[in-house]
Parts: sequence; structure tokens; C-alpha cells
Amino acid sequence: MLVLDGKIASAAVKQEILAQTEVILSSGKRAPHLAAILVGTNGASETYVASKVKNCEEVGFMSTLIRLESDVAESVLLEAIASLNNDPTVDGILVQLPLPKQISEQKVIEAIDPLKDVDGFHPSSAGKLVQGLPTFIPATPYGIMLMLEHFDIPTKGKHAVVIGRSNIVGRPMSILLSSNLKRGNCTVTICHSHTPNLKEVCLSADIIVAALGKPEFVKADMVKEGAVIIDVGITRVEDATAKKGFRIKGDVAYAEVSPKASAITPVPGGVGLMTIAGLLKNTLQAYLTTQQ
Repeated sequence: MLVLDGKIASAAVKQEILAQTEVILSSGKRAPHLAAILVGTNGASETYVASKVKNCEEVGFMSTLIRLESDVAESVLLEAIASLNNDPTVDGILVQLPLPKQISEQKVIEAIDPLKDVDGFHPSSAGKLVQGLPTFIPATPYGIMLMLEHFDIPTKGKHAVVIGRSNIVGRPMSILLSSNLKRGNCTVTICHSHTPNLKEVCLSADIIVAALGKPEFVKADMVKEGAVIIDVGITRVEDATAKKGFRIKGDVAYAEVSPKASAITPVPGGVGLMTIAGLLKNTLQAYLTTQQ
């Protein structure tokens, strides 16, 4: 059984990006610049954003973090995005989700300049992805594709089951796996809360991508021998015995599923690290597009 270690795969991607950044800097040009907006003090969001800033530093990028209070008016957030859109020194913009209830996430997503949409959530990016055109790929699916590439996981002709249909992971993941790409050409089934025979569908899968946000939902009796398991879930579960008072759980019951899998991602240490790698790749692409 192969552990698809996100530390190893992301380190390889970041090393490649760092080498490209060093070439850029050696030519006298500025470094790529990622700007992040964090609204409120959500613990998980704080952790994610801090990690993104740290990773920018590791690959030689500039980064800017804009903090806004949790009760901020939607108009103020939109003004901050507009300012970043108009700043020629900013290549990529991300607004950390989720947002407070008074703010429309869709409005925010659509307010970001598609040329700086390094999260890949803008309808323009999504439409190009569907049509197979060059675009920014949502960071988590992109990271998963980079992981499959790094570990040389075969996908051609395989049956992939994607559990979850969000615009952030499930839908774009299904598009990528079914596309005519080096790590695509799968036959893809998307499952969700209204799939009546989920267990049977999963048992037919060569590859399972679990992205539904339910801790340890995928059990051993849902997985066939030799399947490749990609666990996108990351949920804080209270645990009084843990040092921090909680443990991070994925959507897959790792201990019981891993003996049946040919390859599996750990949680933490798997897809989450690759998400940041995908974000960095998108930021570099945004920079190169505007600098050409």
C-alpha cells in the first residue's frame, strides 16, 4: 500500500516553483504576488491563511494579508477586492471562505478579476474548465492532479467515483478526471446525498475521491481491493484525549480502509498540502500571463 504523502509531492512542486521564481528575480523582475483577504477570526481559516503566507515565502513569492472584522459590510469587502483588482503588482487574489452570513460568497467570487482568480472559482474560470480551455483550476482538484502525476498513479480507463458535487472540489474534480489529460481519461461517476446505491457504486470504483465533509464516512466495506483513495475531507472532531482538544479527521476511515487500498492519502498531510501547491502554481501562472 502506497501512502500518497502530500509533504513529498508538495515539496517537489514547490521546488519547481522556487526554481522558476529565482530565474524571474535574477532577470531583475519583481516576484509573483499573492494577496489574501481574511474576514473574521475563524480558527481553521486563520490556520489555512497562515500556511498560504508561509508557503509563499518558501517559493520566493510576495504575499499580502488583508484582515477585516467579521461584521464588515459586504460593500467594504468588495471595495478591498476592487483595489486589489486595480493593483498591477498583485497577481493573484483569494478571499478565504467561508464568509459571514451578511456577505454573498457568489458576489465576492464574481468580483475578483478572472485574470487574478487563483482559487479558480470565478464563473469564467469554471466555464473554461468545462470546455477544456486554459484557465485557473480550483486549487484542491489541481493539487490532486499534481499528486496523481507525482506518484505516477494510472487513471486512463479507470472508473473514478467522486463523492460530493461542490463547485470547489467535486464538480471540477469530475471534469478533470474525465478530460483527455495525462491523468484523466477516467469514466467518472458523481455521487451525492441523493445517490441511492452509494455503497455499490463505490465498490465498483478503481479510484475514490471523497469530498463530502463527513468524518470517516467511507468505510472498508465500501472499497474494493486495490482501489486508490483520495481523501479530501478535513474536519475538526472534539477529542478530550488529544493535546489540542480535537483531532483532524478525513472523510475516509483510514485505519480500516488503508489495508484494502493500493494507494491512499493521509489526513492530515495529504490533499491539504497539495491544495496550497495548486494555489502557488496558479499564482505563478497569473504572474507569467500578465508579464508576457
